[in-house]
Amino acid sequence: MGANFSHQRSKNKETKGQRSPEKPSSFNLLPESDTLGKKASVIFNYVLMDAEEIPSFIWHMKSIEKLNLSHNRLSKVPAAVAKLEQIVVLNLCGNRIVHLPREIGLLRNLKVLFVNMNYLCEMPEEVGLCRKLEVLSLSHNFISGLPSTYNDLSKLRKLNLSNNQIVNIPACVFHIKTLDFLHLGSNKIENIAENIKYLERLKILIIDHNNITVLPRTVCLLTTLELFNVDYNKIQTLPNDLYLLTNLKRIAWNPLDKGLHVINNPLVKPLSEYVEGGLDMLFSYLKDIKKT
Repeated sequence: MGANFSHQRSKNKETKGQRSPEKPSSFNLLPESDTLGKKASVIFNYVLMDAEEIPSFIWHMKSIEKLNLSHNRLSKVPAAVAKLEQIVVLNLCGNRIVHLPREIGLLRNLKVLFVNMNYLCEMPEEVGLCRKLEVLSLSHNFISGLPSTYNDLSKLRKLNLSNNQIVNIPACVFHIKTLDFLHLGSNKIENIAENIKYLERLKILIIDHNNITVLPRTVCLLTTLELFNVDYNKIQTLPNDLYLLTNLKRIAWNPLDKGLHVINNPLVKPLSEYVEGGLDMLFSYLKDIKKT
């Protein structure tokens, strides 16, 4: 659908009015290939058309399941979006959208929503009614929080809130226990709440480029973590129980690599030296401290 949902290092927010590199425009309606004999999905691409408004004829195409309106100049999404009752994937990435309509909560079949790279300051409470939602990308906006109604997104697996204006991790996030991917990089986060322990299925947790000084001990209970990125914060010490995160296999340097990303912090000695020596050395050191 043309939107990136990777776990690469957080990037700086684009300046207002900046455009992506030019690509050929895409304007087509076609059924998605079906190799299993099942009914094919209908997808509609209206990408890089330099459109300021969503064409009204789209609201009459009620069979659409995947709609890509990314990289235009859209400033709003009309209430008529509610007519797309069969929509499963909605891509609004790379526009100029300031707010989403409440009617988006009527899209009860919606599973994937990309609204990254827009000008959103807040999200409508009604998104919490999209109970089938599995992927939500809100990166590169101006969001500082999320409504408590998002507690009800019981099927959400991937949430990207990177490159926003978040100081405190929204409380609702800790209620979404189905999350296996959480990206909070490049915000203004100062601490990680103890409630992080409730996200027991997390495999990827990225909170790089923030203002965090201390990691809570409860983060050590996230034993399914395969990638834990807290690089470029203000962390000086690490919790002694960090060695419990046995699915972290290395001290990672490349942002794309799985492992523990922590080296780019003002770690005190001798902790910084053990980190440079590798994960096995670090974990052995933390175990020894715990015994004493």
